Amino acid sequence: MSEERDYRDTVFLPKTDFPMKAGLPQKEPGILARWEEEGLYQRLREARKGRDQFILHDGPPYANGDMHIGHALNHILKDMVVRTQTLLGKDAPYVPGWDCHGLPIEWKVEEQYRKKKKNKDEVPAREFRAECRAYAQHWVDTQREQLKRLGVCGNWDKPYLTMDFEAEATIVGELLKFAETGQLYRGAKPVMWSPVEKTALAEAEVEYEDITSTQIDVAFEIIESPNVPELTGAYAVIWTTTPWTIPVNQALAYGPDVEYHHYRAPDGRRFLVAVDLLEPFFERTGLGPLAEDIEGDVVLSEYALGTYRGSELAGTVARHPMHHLGGFFAEPRPLLAGAFVTTDSGTGLVHMAPDHGEDDFELCKAHGIGPKFVVEADGRYREDWLWLPRTDERSASVIHPKFNAPDGPVCEDLRAAGGLLAATADYLHSYPHSWRSKAKVIFRCTPQWFVPMDRVLTHISPKSRGERSWENEGGAINPAEEGLCDAPTLRELAMQAIADTRFVPDKGRNRIGSMVESRPDWVLSRQRAWGVPITLFVDRKTGEYLVDPEVNARIVNAIRAGGVDAWDEDHAQDLLGPDYRLDDYERVADILDVWFDSGSTHAFVLESGRWPELTRPEGYIGPHADLYLEGSDQHRGWFQSSLLESCGTRGRAPYKAVLTHGFTMDSKGMKMSKSLGNTISPLDVMRDYGADIIRLWALSVDYTEDHRIGPEILKGVADQYRKLRNTFRYMLGALADFDEAERVDTQAMPELERYMLALLGQLDATLRQAVDDYDFNTYVRALSDFCNEDLSAFYFDIRKDCLYCDAPADPRRRAYRTVLDVLFHALIRYAAPVLVYTGEEVWGTRYPTGGSVHLLEWPELPTAEADLDKWAQLRDLREKVNEAIEPLRREKVIGSGLAAQVTVPASAVPAGTANAALTELFITSTVTCSEEDVMEVFPTAHHKCGRCWRHLPDVAEDGALCTRCDDALAITENAG
Repeated sequence: MSEERDYRDTVFLPKTDFPMKAGLPQKEPGILARWEEEGLYQRLREARKGRDQFILHDGPPYANGDMHIGHALNHILKDMVVRTQTLLGKDAPYVPGWDCHGLPIEWKVEEQYRKKKKNKDEVPAREFRAECRAYAQHWVDTQREQLKRLGVCGNWDKPYLTMDFEAEATIVGELLKFAETGQLYRGAKPVMWSPVEKTALAEAEVEYEDITSTQIDVAFEIIESPNVPELTGAYAVIWTTTPWTIPVNQALAYGPDVEYHHYRAPDGRRFLVAVDLLEPFFERTGLGPLAEDIEGDVVLSEYALGTYRGSELAGTVARHPMHHLGGFFAEPRPLLAGAFVTTDSGTGLVHMAPDHGEDDFELCKAHGIGPKFVVEADGRYREDWLWLPRTDERSASVIHPKFNAPDGPVCEDLRAAGGLLAATADYLHSYPHSWRSKAKVIFRCTPQWFVPMDRVLTHISPKSRGERSWENEGGAINPAEEGLCDAPTLRELAMQAIADTRFVPDKGRNRIGSMVESRPDWVLSRQRAWGVPITLFVDRKTGEYLVDPEVNARIVNAIRAGGVDAWDEDHAQDLLGPDYRLDDYERVADILDVWFDSGSTHAFVLESGRWPELTRPEGYIGPHADLYLEGSDQHRGWFQSSLLESCGTRGRAPYKAVLTHGFTMDSKGMKMSKSLGNTISPLDVMRDYGADIIRLWALSVDYTEDHRIGPEILKGVADQYRKLRNTFRYMLGALADFDEAERVDTQAMPELERYMLALLGQLDATLRQAVDDYDFNTYVRALSDFCNEDLSAFYFDIRKDCLYCDAPADPRRRAYRTVLDVLFHALIRYAAPVLVYTGEEVWGTRYPTGGSVHLLEWPELPTAEADLDKWAQLRDLREKVNEAIEPLRREKVIGSGLAAQVTVPASAVPAGTANAALTELFITSTVTCSEEDVMEVFPTAHHKCGRCWRHLPDVAEDGALCTRCDDALAITENAG
């Protein structure tokens, strides 16, 4: 045996400078700097100018803190939408924005004041607003850099801010459109109120938490009952979990169809309680018959005095337990029929405090009973109204635990008056809290400004709604038949717009639809300092607000020139002009609900022309934005406020489609909380792993549901990334020095190459559909599976022998490299929207002067046909062969499959498949087919080629060359 020669230097191994180790945290900032230097966003606008448009309107996050994981997920999804639409050749601009007004920022500035022991109310309003503006600008600048680092491509040099003077002027202009069309009214209604923040709150600003409250049963003595005289002297019993509202009680409500039981308690008193709720009432109060006097749950005749239908209680009047105090408390309390009364809990009788309940307010209003406005903005009773002298305990807020405790002032007074039947601090229930201060909120009746949901809008014509008005999936509908009219209400318009909008996932339609269908009138006013003012002048005599286009124009222009500070007493007469006297008008001091600000962003961002890339062609009719994309909580927030604002002024939604995502939980599925120490900061992830890793995570999860992140999950994502990176690294090395002269026509390629191109075509179709469906989980999974399973584990594995050992001009090697080139150009385009930095690095490695990968468009693929069923059968057989080889390799009988001789059942092989093709496919020494249904693997007797390491019959001895390698080596040496 001759001495073996080392042929490693004759093998055509992949060559590339592209490193296996990514080093993303160090590398990404440099790529980002290059994008900014080259003006990538503007270059994209120039490249796509005149193409079909796709406009995603960015929902404004609050500018009040570092980017958190929710921000990261949200903006990665938006960036993916914009990039994939751009990849498809569309003009898809992205203008980011921030919400800069409102309580979140004001609250933070007040916190700084409290630390310095300063009182906000003692600081001039203009000075305080300036601090709020500076605070917001700081966080805009901070978040902007963080989001840019995330790889989000947009017009970062010119974002929109709701605190820009132009934006504030547009918001005021939108408000005045509501005013000019009669869609505003001032009324007193109970609204959710935060005593801590001293302002009304929107539903979207409230979160619900379980708390334990005091539950009390209170007796109201019946003094008159015309239909049931025997009830006179009995006690109507109410149950409540808000003891503090009892001193403001003005009536009781009964269910007209509820059955009530009149019975005599063992102590001689008589009570009226719903039949279905007697047993729990007895348990709470101990005022039921003795146990030995009860058969089952039926009260014996000795205690039962009568059962009445609720409707028989009409005209019944009771008196307040504290009637002895005189005045307000001595007024009679009528029993009123309330359709909302149920027997789910309590006593079947509900106490009515119109100051502090929506049902209470509406029922009492219908009977001429109005609110008393006795609770101040900070949640304390008015000092001139307190029924007993104020003490430290009585000066506590009505939501203070001490105030509502069983031994607190309300319960003490009720107990002293003989009206408290039971009081225990053990009732667990869900209760609204401010999501900023985390403090409990109350329903408080105050004068507020509202947009009515059910007032006919005569200014909205079918034409103004666009081509799709009053249509559904079945075509045009008859408004009269649907209970609608040519002049619909805001609720009707909004419901129709919801029906016309695409929702992803579709369940979002029902979610927002149910909210709009049942929502009360929109409360626009807030009692704060930092926000857009409600720029109305109210006639002091008539109570009507002034509607004058010239005055409104002066107001808008003043705000445009000086911002919200222009709405003050010093400028008021100038704004009114010469035709009106300020003494005759009240200047409204409230500010707008911040949701009206963000709901108006479509007006000053999409329609103002300040961002030319967002301008629609002349004559365009319909929703300006193709997509709004936010978390599912925005069904009651931005999606809804934008819908109502646009429907009220334009008669249609501002969007064609709405996409919602769930929330990010920790690895155990728990809500993230700083107190629990389970938060994951995207800033930390970028520092440790790089932005592409967090992007890959965000686009791999099923974002339509709540999803998870954690250290182990991120390690798995990093491993997924490494596999994708190695796929590109292999292709870069395998394509070294590839040029067009080497390209092979598709029809001249081996069957394996045509099969791979057919698979690529399938992948292309899958990804296109995923883009259309906004199904990025499927997009990333399909891309990863193709790279891992179809390429690395299959195609690359089979063809590495051809790449390494065939002569450069060999048709098979040329075909393989041609397909690799097609794969590279397709896959780098598919991957670039996901791995924005890595995609740029890969492209730049192969084409150093080729510009940015993000300027490329969706690939055009060569047409290739293949028998996919045949290849599926072959791949299945290949997997079984590998399983059969593995025991021999594990036991070191053979070193690899190259040393294996395999026999497979002929019945498992597609007709017409040669043994040589099977040998190549299985990467073995030889393959033979047997008529028997058996698979066998043996060590081969053939010698091993010293260059390609295959065991072949034409190799004379181990280390010698096979014919193929001998010829390839000769060609290479002659060429050299």
